[in-house]
Amino acid sequence: MSSLTSRVIVAFVLLPLVIGLVYLGGWWLFALAVVGGLIALHELYVMARELRPLVLGGYLGFVLSVLGLQLGGLAWMFGGLLATFVFAFVVFGLSDVRPSATTSFGVTVLGVVWIGAGVGYLLLIRDIPDDLGFWAVMAVLFTVFAADTGAFFAGRTFGRHKMAPAISPAKSWEGFVGGLVAAMAMAFVILYKDRDDFLSIPQTLALGAAIALASMLGDLFESAVKRDLTVKDSGRLLGGHGGMLDRLDSLLWAGPVAYYVILAFGQA
Repeated sequence: MSSLTSRVIVAFVLLPLVIGLVYLGGWWLFALAVVGGLIALHELYVMARELRPLVLGGYLGFVLSVLGLQLGGLAWMFGGLLATFVFAFVVFGLSDVRPSATTSFGVTVLGVVWIGAGVGYLLLIRDIPDDLGFWAVMAVLFTVFAADTGAFFAGRTFGRHKMAPAISPAKSWEGFVGGLVAAMAMAFVILYKDRDDFLSIPQTLALGAAIALASMLGDLFESAVKRDLTVKDSGRLLGGHGGMLDRLDSLLWAGPVAYYVILAFGQA
């Protein structure tokens, strides 16, 4: 099976499921966030196994962070993130192995903050009242997709100037511009009907631009981590898409950025 075929099949199966669970929201979306986040966190810890992450402490910290958000909001999510230090230290203290404490704590906490906060902010956006939260999450999801797609085709067609050759040689500034335009257009299309109740048209375009920038940075961040750990993909769970972390990398940055842009416009 070709990479393109597997990508299409995976997208065909998963996209309706994700949209349905986002629509239902609440504990259904929480379950999706926990399952997807734990898989992504597991992939990171497998990639970084030589750094000896404190896996159990990371899993506990992640679940507590997302659960805290679900039950008590943003303050309790940060409480869960901070609790990761405690869980990691307890696991470190009970272990017979003595790896570098700084390295082990660093990669453990990195995973929880990166993935836990990333999916957590998407849950916060979904909590925006009425059906605005659903459409806001849809805007983030599809705007990230539009940014990636626009950057890919614009980069292939016009790409001449490398953006970050030491991290991801294939990415170009021309591709970023193409992704920026596509992202702004997608955000405009999805949120246009709510322009009088949610974000105005200029605010929607600003949101699209912010998501495009965050999406690009999130992708580059994961590329830098994978390059440092000398791996190509985070996994093979999703066939041609790679691993779960490969699919979430842009969203893990776009979610928090989108939340704070919406908050800045007084809608969160």
